Amino acid sequence: MEGSPGEGGRPVPAGSGAPRARLSAPAGGPGSAEALAALGAMGRRLLWLLPVYLAGVALYLGWRGRRRSKEQSLRAAGLVLGDEEAAVSATALGRSLGQSQSQLPAWVSFPDVEKAEWLNKILAQAWPFFGQYMEKLLVENIAPSIRASNTHLQTFTFSKIDMGEKPLRVIGVKVHTGLNKKQILLDLNISYAGDVQIDVEVKKFFCKAGVKGMQLHGMLRVILEPLIGNVPIVGALTMFFIRRPTLDINWTGMTNLLDIPGLSSLSDTMIMDSIASFLVLPNRLLIPLVPDLHEAAQLRSPIPRGIVRVYLMEAKDLQSKDKYIKGMIEGKSDPYAVVRVGTQVFTSKVIDENLNPKWNEMYEFIVHEVPGQELEVELFDKDPDQDDFLGRMKLDFGEVMQARVLEEWFPLQDGGRARVHLRLEWHTLMSDTSKLDQVLQWNKTLSTKPEPPSAAILVVYLDRAQELPLKKSSKEPNPMVQLSVHDVTRESKVVYNTVSPIWDDAFRFFLQDPTAEDIDIQVKDDNRQTTLGSLTIHLSRLLNADDLTLDQWFQLENSGPNSRQLDVIESANLGSSVDQPPRPTKASPDAEFGTESVIRIHLLEAENLIAKDNFMGGMIKGKSDPYVKVRLGGQKFRSRVIKEDLNPRWSEIYEVRVCKIPLRQVLSSKFVDEWLPLEDVKSGRLHVKLECLPPTYSAAELEQVLIVNSLIQTPKSEELSSALLSVFLDRAADLPVSGALNPMSCFLALFLPEVSSQTADPVWDEAFSFLIKKPHAESLELQVKDDGHVLGSLSLPLTQLLVAEGLVLDQWFQLNNASPTTQILMRVQLGLLVSQHSGVEAFHAVMGEDNEESSLKGSETELYIQEDGDSRSMQELRQRMPHANSNLELSDSPLGQLHLTVWYNIDARKLIAIIHACRYWLEKQNDIPDPYVSLILLPDKSRVTKRKTAVRKKTLNPEFNEKFEWDLTLEEAQRRKLEAYIKNSISFMSRGEPIGKVGDGCGDCQEFSFNSQWSPCKRGGGT
Repeated sequence: MEGSPGEGGRPVPAGSGAPRARLSAPAGGPGSAEALAALGAMGRRLLWLLPVYLAGVALYLGWRGRRRSKEQSLRAAGLVLGDEEAAVSATALGRSLGQSQSQLPAWVSFPDVEKAEWLNKILAQAWPFFGQYMEKLLVENIAPSIRASNTHLQTFTFSKIDMGEKPLRVIGVKVHTGLNKKQILLDLNISYAGDVQIDVEVKKFFCKAGVKGMQLHGMLRVILEPLIGNVPIVGALTMFFIRRPTLDINWTGMTNLLDIPGLSSLSDTMIMDSIASFLVLPNRLLIPLVPDLHEAAQLRSPIPRGIVRVYLMEAKDLQSKDKYIKGMIEGKSDPYAVVRVGTQVFTSKVIDENLNPKWNEMYEFIVHEVPGQELEVELFDKDPDQDDFLGRMKLDFGEVMQARVLEEWFPLQDGGRARVHLRLEWHTLMSDTSKLDQVLQWNKTLSTKPEPPSAAILVVYLDRAQELPLKKSSKEPNPMVQLSVHDVTRESKVVYNTVSPIWDDAFRFFLQDPTAEDIDIQVKDDNRQTTLGSLTIHLSRLLNADDLTLDQWFQLENSGPNSRQLDVIESANLGSSVDQPPRPTKASPDAEFGTESVIRIHLLEAENLIAKDNFMGGMIKGKSDPYVKVRLGGQKFRSRVIKEDLNPRWSEIYEVRVCKIPLRQVLSSKFVDEWLPLEDVKSGRLHVKLECLPPTYSAAELEQVLIVNSLIQTPKSEELSSALLSVFLDRAADLPVSGALNPMSCFLALFLPEVSSQTADPVWDEAFSFLIKKPHAESLELQVKDDGHVLGSLSLPLTQLLVAEGLVLDQWFQLNNASPTTQILMRVQLGLLVSQHSGVEAFHAVMGEDNEESSLKGSETELYIQEDGDSRSMQELRQRMPHANSNLELSDSPLGQLHLTVWYNIDARKLIAIIHACRYWLEKQNDIPDPYVSLILLPDKSRVTKRKTAVRKKTLNPEFNEKFEWDLTLEEAQRRKLEAYIKNSISFMSRGEPIGKVGDGCGDCQEFSFNSQWSPCKRGGGT
């Protein structure tokens, strides 16, 4: 018997048995062939899909390439916009023109600053000749002056002068136009990195030193003034650096030079500071272009543009620089500040171990050029060896001049999170004395450190002297001048070997009281011991001079018979205020004052929302946890989250104050009630109500507004506002002065802006508005403060507005805790927010004789609730109860009355009852009760429907004002009856003793409506 073929085609012996044949059959039988056929078919289908796949990959790669190209184009465009000059330099020049990136062609210009390549070409051509001029100037003028200045430098010479081949470059030019028609003002951004080499030698000490290379970078201001009608059109050039330039000099042999006697006290840093300061305002280089220029003195020492008072208040979050045990323990810092404007520098006191120091110091700076001059504040940590840098800030005085008063927290550069608190005040200068007395009087009230405030500045232009006496040795003197005002002394430069020196120098002094101060002028030899003449001028003479200026020769005392000195002395008063107009009797708000409205947003419900919570990869659909964000008038609100609900009900209310209503539909109809479809989703809509509430200036509606607000108030929303309070703060008069540094600021439930200048009669001219919940119980609290010190306060109960005509008070108000003359002028106006679409509507009987007769009979008034938005659906939910104003005899209600409000809120689907108060308890009581009210919703008497008020102790006229709610459908509410029981609380363990009830005998109650009235209480049992 032959065996069946086995695996691999090998025959299976007959003796191996049938089971092995059956087990091997699937491997080589028909089933294996079917599997291979299926795999082949799948492979062929994949081969058919391969071109599609490759095409998709190609499309994706192409899209990604285009995307990257677009992104690169956008980045390149951003770079061009962010740094146009760098982009032009890198592309147009580096690629197209093949030039250096640091050079731009003359046709490339940028806003405000223009290129001046033509000027650089002129400078490059003329630079060798400028070197010849400098060599001649140094050898013939500078060297003799240096030799005469010190006996140890009599052998001083310039051994080599080479200005190099690299000229000065002008990077950009900015022309200021429109400032003054008689001048041309240029700002030159200059840069000099030259290969200059200047060698000096002092042969007496075998000392050689010099300069080999120098860099100078800064903004040079050039003023062409005055413009004249003759050639050369420009009368003079004035040049100076507005801000201290960057100066770097490569010295050679400096150590040897500083070893010379008389120079040992100098240092490299001191020399650099002196050179840099000489180039900065108020120092000016005047180059007259015409002879006998009459304006030379004024151009050399012009009247400053203004005075800036800088109040260095405090700093916060300074870095800690003091560390101990190699940085393992972090300490604090000992901060101080350096306040600088050009060459004017002040240093504050050191605050030990404090990262939030308070200085409260004031400094005054003279400002010459605006815009241009900057305030620079640097903070340092005081250390025994080298002070650590804590940060710096800079501010252009143009911003201060525009704002007049600027107080901010300024961040510090390189200081981390550190900030410095500064207050800056701009004071203009006046050329008359009309405000001098006012300024002096105000300054007496200020207490500033380290110096008292100034009332004026004095500018002295020292021109020349003639025929000074010779020294005792019959040698010509080296005259210099000392000028002193109070305890401040200035010194002029020394002019060597002459009796008729020309100083051509200007000096400036701050004056605290120009009516009582003098200027003392001493002309001395350079050794400061020999006096060549003196002069004392009472500054009161300036107050009577024309333009507060004296321009003349002054005779010197204790000098030669013909010795005299020419000075130009000018004075200018600080102007800190303007003439005050007559005191107004009424505030003067603008036309928009009191025109604000309130938009009340009712967020009701939503339906058919999309389910966003899916489970198991979307196989099981869940629901959503929706909430709503509302934005209007710059305010944001967020509703509560409703868990797992696609048809949520929020019933929340928000209120927004708006001056100009942005919603056209609300503006036209004052009310919107709509289902709004949701955008960007497949389904869902939101039900909202928007109502515009313009203020109503009548107190008659207040009680109705309070009741309506209490009814529509939802548990999840804030208490609704019943009125809008508008306050216009005009000015104050005769405020007491605290003597602090800060000007007056005002608290009016929030900080009011500070006044524009320091004055006892500030003018704010600011309007504010507040939402008021309960006008009969709230008051307006106002405090006027000066740096935390209370100057006066005012508490104005809003009940005064409720009884005022038009709900407005416009008058001067007396401030408490101040003098009798200290008052504040403001207009306070209260407007009630009366809702016409709240869903609570009352329709009273027709007025007339019939109404009067029915009232006398104790008639019943029908009250309705209307569903807004559908005029056809008027649901007349009636509850017949005696009217509040009916003339009920006391015999009809021997137990008194209960003020009760009942209403069904259709939007919230709630039955609402408010227990207001009880009154007229006429039955004699042995003991005064502790009353409370219990409410029962019949026919159900279970605890679920029972409500009760709090207990009022020992009173016959209790005030409750408590609100209760029942979640009922409208159909269910129509089948209910509400009873109110007045009870006396006996003890904690026992039930209340019944006094009376309301609700029995009211008729069959079919439907609930809004009803707010006093109802008679009748005897009834408790439940």
